[in-house]
Amino acid sequence: MQIESGMKYQISQSIKGNFNSAESLTVTTNNGITIQFTLEDGKGHGSMPLDHLNYLLKRSNLTPVTTSKRALLNSDNEEKIG
Repeated sequence: MQIESGMKYQISQSIKGNFNSAESLTVTTNNGITIQFTLEDGKGHGSMPLDHLNYLLKRSNLTPVTTSKRALLNSDNEEKIG
């Protein structure tokens, strides 16, 4: 899965304590090695290695809620073409 700016992830109950009890996080930047994110409701921000984010996704500690804006735009264009 490609991780891009604007992607939102729901945080599982088991690791919410590691993220200031936030319900979700949104990726703000991805430089290929590290991602930066913000937590919902102004509960903070941070960064982590991209490999760690992929690990959390694999363990289902994070669940994608929305895709990137680019993916949404691409899917809208495909629907109009078809």
